[in-house]
This record gives sequence, structure tokens and C-alpha cells, in this order.
Amino acid sequence: MKKLIPFRNMKLLRFGRDLREDHNLILRDYLSIERTRLSNERTLLSYIRTFLYLILGGIALIQLNNFYNLRYLGILALALSIVFLVIGIYRFILLKKSLKRFYYESREQQTRN
Repeated sequence: MKKLIPFRNMKLLRFGRDLREDHNLILRDYLSIERTRLSNERTLLSYIRTFLYLILGGIALIQLNNFYNLRYLGILALALSIVFLVIGIYRFILLKKSLKRFYYESREQQTRN
């Protein structure tokens, strides 16, 4: 049986990371946690990008003077942009807490065994 080498000497950028380095964690599990954390940040950024596009589109539709009926569509776009931002931040925080809880629960199970 092949012994898995624990993550020990790899130096990585520590920006935005709230999980402590665990020397008992194997490299595959550590990289899995990192992929999940990075995809969570990428998803938050896409929600923010959608929020900004909807705000810009809403403002542009509101400022069109010749098409009065499109003003309602602009107001709807502004309202949806705020909804998108709130949903994105909520999902980011929820997954971040879930990832922390999973990491620390798995760590406690390793210490019990």
C-alpha cells in the first residue's frame, strides 16, 4: 500500500484564508478544500458582476426619455440587482461556514481515531 505524504512544506499565498494549516491533512484533501474555497470566491465574484451589469442596465433604461414604458423595466433591473447581491453574499457566507464546520468536524474525527 502506498503511503500518502502529508502536506507540510508547500508555501502558498495566505490571502483570505481562515482555515489553519493542518499537518495531518493529506495533500489531496487540502487541495480539495482549496478548490472549494476558490470556487466559492469565484461564484461570489460572478454574483457581483451580475449585480453591476443589472445596475448599469437599469440606470440606462431609466434614463431613456423617448421610451417611457422601459422605465419600469429599468426599475425592475435595479431591484433584481439588489436581490442578486444579497443572494450572492448569503450563499458565500453559508458555504464558507459549511466548509469551516466540515473541516473542523473531520479534524475532530481524526483526533478521536
